[in-house]
Amino acid sequence: MSKKITVTGEGITLDLLLVRAHGWRGQELIHEALQLNPGIAGEGPYLKQGRTVILPALPVQTSKTPAPTIDLFG
Repeated sequence: MSKKITVTGEGITLDLLLVRAHGWRGQELIHEALQLNPGIAGEGPYLKQGRTVILPALPVQTSKTPAPTIDLFG
């Protein structure tokens, strides 16, 4: 589920907001964040104070079960 955040500081970038919200995996969501916030790229690298930004939700990470191993010599 996406969430809205209001920028309250100076020198805040969209990348920084994503990392603060989701950890380092948040960097993978920059394209989705740009789609959710049309025109934000044209405002420059730093977001203005008071700007509301919609951040996408982090997709659920699925864990893969490793294939069983066969020991030929044991």
